[in-house]
Amino acid sequence: MGQVDKLFARLAGEPVLSHTLRAFHTCSVVEEIALVLNPRNLQQGRRLVEDQGWWKVRHICLGGELRQDSVREGLARLSGCEWVIIHDGARPLVSHQLIHCGLKEAKDRGAAVAAVPVKDTLKVVNPGLEVEETPNRSTLWAAQTPQVFRYQLIWDAYSHPQAPAPDDAVLMERLGHRVKVYMGAYDNIKITTQEDLAIAEALLQRKGTAH
Repeated sequence: MGQVDKLFARLAGEPVLSHTLRAFHTCSVVEEIALVLNPRNLQQGRRLVEDQGWWKVRHICLGGELRQDSVREGLARLSGCEWVIIHDGARPLVSHQLIHCGLKEAKDRGAAVAAVPVKDTLKVVNPGLEVEETPNRSTLWAAQTPQVFRYQLIWDAYSHPQAPAPDDAVLMERLGHRVKVYMGAYDNIKITTQEDLAIAEALLQRKGTAH
């Protein structure tokens, strides 16, 4: 995104983060939200929450150097929670259905991750850009968020010293805990580039929610 903070890039006339927070604030199963931001957008995030009156956002805090450090900061601010739903602020098209489904599926094993089957053929490539392996696509899913966990399980996972992890489920996997995958959504995209913003805008218009 160059010099643009993707959480505050404009999407359908609002910051990307507005769409994400609204989905959770208006979801009946969500009672408390911890918003974790970096030093550059902390004050902007506080103003956004105040202006919108999102009272479920009880905590706004600074994150850490790595993604997992930021998640740990958010988890530490929650109290009395049986379940926690971890979501990337840069996935603004998350639906109530995905949130509800994640919570339902997590009750089976204590951990559930939204994901979608991979459509493309993937190649394992070495540093010389030569194909080493072509994995069986039928077994491959692309992980998304929300990722839903029993609070004590994910807190225990974050309490152990950890090597860098690409998502929260990896920490559970390293402890030998089984993680359930549930069907995400192909339109639950993560905003990473300017092209992603254009795609998200088109998806919002198709859903009739752009304004």
